Amino acid sequence: MASIFENVAGAPADVIFALTAAYKADTDPKKVNLGVGAYRTEDGKPWVLPVVHKADHIMVDDENLDHEYLPILGLENFRKASAKLILGENSKAIAEGRVGSAQCISGTGAVYTGAHFLSKHYPFKGAACYISKPTW
Repeated sequence: MASIFENVAGAPADVIFALTAAYKADTDPKKVNLGVGAYRTEDGKPWVLPVVHKADHIMVDDENLDHEYLPILGLENFRKASAKLILGENSKAIAEGRVGSAQCISGTGAVYTGAHFLSKHYPFKGAACYISKPTW
């Protein structure tokens, strides 16, 4: 049986990766990499915010964390809280059970990429997917 996605063309190269490669190839000692959302020291080494170190220590010291994989859709309490944050505490859609959510890596990439792909290549028409602009 043929896949409904068999005629999907390959995606173009990622511009952020290309920008990072160009940055690495540049020999100018005063260059600054503004392409990736990470802080760097004067030596170009990653710099982690103190609050991130504090959160790491809190997690390491939490005896209730078991390092198991999360369920496929992610942490339920996080998903519910996110829906309330986005749609409001008194959301009619939440109260009526019409809201679905999934936790994923990459705030700007995973959900947008998946929804955009399906909107272009999945043959079912009539469903709606709302994406903010900007996506981050």
